[in-house]
Amino acid sequence: METQREALTVWQPFGDELLALWLETADEDGRVLTRAPGADWRGRGGELLRRYAGLALRHTYCTKHLDPRQNLAILRSALEETVAGRELDARRSGLLRHAVTSMVRRRGLPGSARLTALRREQAAQAALPSHHALAQLVLRRLAGLPRETGAAEIEPLLLPVGAQEARETGLPAGAAIPAALRRPVEAALSAPVGTLVERGLVPSAEVLAELVPQLVAVTTAQAYPDESLCTLAAAGHRAFRNRRSLLLLNLERQVRAEELPWVRAVAGQRSDTGTGTETALALRKLGELAVQAFPATVLPNPLVRELAVLARQAELGAPLVEELAADIFMGTFTPKFLAAARVAAELLGGGSLYERYYAVDYRAIRNMAITEAAEAQNRQIRPRTSPGFAKLCAERARPSSSGRGYGSGSGYGYGSTAANGTVIEQAQILTTHNLATLVHRVGIAPTTGWEDLARRSFGTVCRLTARIHGNPRPLATIKDTAYAWRQMVFHLSLCTAAERNRTLAWLAEEAERRPGHVAGRLYPAVTGLCQVAEGGSADSGAGRRLLGWSTTGHWMREDPGGAVRR
Repeated sequence: METQREALTVWQPFGDELLALWLETADEDGRVLTRAPGADWRGRGGELLRRYAGLALRHTYCTKHLDPRQNLAILRSALEETVAGRELDARRSGLLRHAVTSMVRRRGLPGSARLTALRREQAAQAALPSHHALAQLVLRRLAGLPRETGAAEIEPLLLPVGAQEARETGLPAGAAIPAALRRPVEAALSAPVGTLVERGLVPSAEVLAELVPQLVAVTTAQAYPDESLCTLAAAGHRAFRNRRSLLLLNLERQVRAEELPWVRAVAGQRSDTGTGTETALALRKLGELAVQAFPATVLPNPLVRELAVLARQAELGAPLVEELAADIFMGTFTPKFLAAARVAAELLGGGSLYERYYAVDYRAIRNMAITEAAEAQNRQIRPRTSPGFAKLCAERARPSSSGRGYGSGSGYGYGSTAANGTVIEQAQILTTHNLATLVHRVGIAPTTGWEDLARRSFGTVCRLTARIHGNPRPLATIKDTAYAWRQMVFHLSLCTAAERNRTLAWLAEEAERRPGHVAGRLYPAVTGLCQVAEGGSADSGAGRRLLGWSTTGHWMREDPGGAVRR
């Protein structure tokens, strides 16, 4: 910005003076050096050169005047030769005439209405205050605000320069704060999280997860009637959530907040009157916010943990499961995964699009859950694992004989990271990775409707697919694409029949509008989904079931050749 300001206020006007001086040697056709420069001309030329030396010392941002190929440098070097009494050779004379001609053709003669209007406009631009100066003003406005709580209103911080501020800073009154300075100030807004999401200040589910502990802390602390104890409980929850998260083996988990000795010591002071309903309401609002704001993103583990705290306190029987790490997965699942799959069976069983697309037998899953629960009750023990669920996921992850099944996997235990990932993905499919629990047990219902969420999810699928082309390491992007696709299939399954048919037709049209490498990669997935909607199979004909993990190479890595396969 300062380089541009210097060019407009210093070097452009100086170039006009040089041009005007050389035009004094031109004939009626504008051809310079047709009139011999006199002593007066050389005197004025020497003065211009002395001014140039001073300007070059003081103004160092713009260096185009030093480039011998630029018109200003050509005019200046020719003037130095002429003032020194040396004749210009043919090459330098030709460069000078070409530079003068091009400058007049582009901007007009010095003093002409055309060039005067241009310089007036450039001067107005250069007179605008710099971003740095306006940033200093914004810092002055922010200086009096508390650092930890944010600003309840940001509009006063972004008002144009006031009259008093203009007198104190020298900035022109009425100058607007530019967008580049507005964005970081807007991030300081202290408002309900829904407002922050609506304004785009929460760009991802991961950022939302960083804010949720503050809300959960307030909600959980309301169970303590004593005001001081309520404040202490909220502060304790926030501090506890700042601890380092660890990845543990053998189904071990970190201690929960309610298991801390000092939390248990004051647990007797809790009052459950009315708190269960309020907690359930807070859980539903947060769940709706996360799913509606980021429909194509699986809930990150920090957010799942906070929602699980509310679910336990509300006693909703809502099993929420975390995303497991494939590199330390040991082939087992806790019973809550089967419980979450049973909830999904209650919501999606009976022939839903989701059940048919992923070829899930939710009736068998319900029976498995009932059987394992009965066995645990007979033994009067609480099992640490669900062997039936682990075996089912491993079986579904094994490749079929045609190589077109559910990706890859190897056995019922654990092995490579990719093999583990195929098993974990099947667990996510069976449980819908918390979506069914949030809908069926928590009761979330997005205000924009499931059709809107499905279409927005497909938009994310298209954006991610575009990143696969030319990517030397596309597997992580393919995984995210498949996860966004799974979210979309779930949303579609909750649409009405008319909404679903309308959206499926839109998916095909929208995919074909994309560039060839995107449309070509999405064609098998869209075809497979449409085949399922029509009563067929996803993995037949030209259709392919879109999954994220594979150990034998993923079909989305193949270059479709830049054309849509019809």
